[in-house]
Amino acid sequence: MADERVYNVLFLCTHNSARSVMAECILNRAGKGRFRAFSAGSQPSGCINPYVRDLLERLGYPTTQLRSKTWDEFAAPDAPHMDFVFTVCDSAAGEVCPVWPGHPTTAHWGFPDPSGAQGSDAEKVAFTADVFRQIERRLQGFISLPIASLDRLSLKQTLDDMARDAGVRA
Repeated sequence: MADERVYNVLFLCTHNSARSVMAECILNRAGKGRFRAFSAGSQPSGCINPYVRDLLERLGYPTTQLRSKTWDEFAAPDAPHMDFVFTVCDSAAGEVCPVWPGHPTTAHWGFPDPSGAQGSDAEKVAFTADVFRQIERRLQGFISLPIASLDRLSLKQTLDDMARDAGVRA
């Protein structure tokens, strides 16, 4: 029998302006209703990286509801229960995160920061698109996992292995 459950996934990055926002958008589309993705940061910048916003718009992702927000919103008693929490930047991985209700499965999937891209506008656009593709590939692997048939320890190990095996800095 197919797994009918909808999994809530939170992507964390320090400023919640680039990688975590891209991951939220990708999973909400690619997950086809099986996943409900959110993003947040420990020190939100207050805005979405303009290169990220432009890329998402070019790819047809809705962006009007996107905002840079604090992870405290998701640690509140009335917040959605998270099944998975992924840090997508090295800074957030090293920070003391809130205690998430329900003890979601966690993993660190580090990706390069589009906000730190150097060079011309064209180079920054290309760098942002490359990071988007890296995140998209990782999330395609995540979506294909038989989550319901894996025990918690096996699932955690698989998620950690995905970070190490992807050739992306973790």
